[in-house]
Amino acid sequence: MKKDDANNEAKTHYRTIWISDVHLGTAGCKADHLVDFLKAHTCDTLYLVGDIVDGWKLSGGWFWPQEHTNVVRKILTKAKRDTQVVYITGNHDEFLRKFVDYRLEIGNMRLANEAVHITADGRRLLVIHGDFFDVITRYHKWIAMAGDALYEGTMRFNYWFNRGRSLLGMRYWSLSAFAKQHVKTAVNVVSTFEESLAHECRRRKLDGVVCGHIHHAEARRIDGVDYYNCGDWVESCTALAEDQNGQIHILRWVQLDHLNQASPKVTPLRKPVPAAA
Repeated sequence: MKKDDANNEAKTHYRTIWISDVHLGTAGCKADHLVDFLKAHTCDTLYLVGDIVDGWKLSGGWFWPQEHTNVVRKILTKAKRDTQVVYITGNHDEFLRKFVDYRLEIGNMRLANEAVHITADGRRLLVIHGDFFDVITRYHKWIAMAGDALYEGTMRFNYWFNRGRSLLGMRYWSLSAFAKQHVKTAVNVVSTFEESLAHECRRRKLDGVVCGHIHHAEARRIDGVDYYNCGDWVESCTALAEDQNGQIHILRWVQLDHLNQASPKVTPLRKPVPAAA
């Protein structure tokens, strides 16, 4: 048996995998975890659901360690090995949107602003980053960019704060996740975002949506529409995966307790989390 064949046998294969909000080019990107995830999984179709490269951050200064190059190389390798890769543009990589009209395709890689994915069980899902349905990002970009800078500062605080908690034997705690879940304005913005996407799916007579943008993995039904969010690779290290029966799961690659801490030794969570019925 060839070495490559032996390696492939150890991998988990899915019909489709979706990842979003990787933010290559930023210090918060968990690129090493993503490389490990991509090594451990194969799929027929890989959707990159926006904000894969952070053009906002890179425009202000160059940050691109080897780990970020490794992510790009791993994705290109998958495309070379017959995985169909669809890159959906987001707001942080909006510089790519000007190329969409050229119908850019390189080998098994395709660039688009959105796509419609048909699951194995026949559902039609809109695949879109989601920033077009965020009123702040769409109409008040300066506020969005200021919020992005605040988020980055929060992540830096999280890093040192949780280093201290780790030394005291305490669990990881995310200030940004707490704010999203408990601050009324943030909760209302997220709720409006999700409801707007559900409304758009009903308008187009689609069965559901797969998106990113808000960095919170989710799988639930909203007024009869299947809503799926990929999460991110900055804090949660999550992805979505469709099995051969059309069921979609949230994959949580590492324990949240381990993120943003010094040790690179993490235990992968290979068991998928079932999506909401």
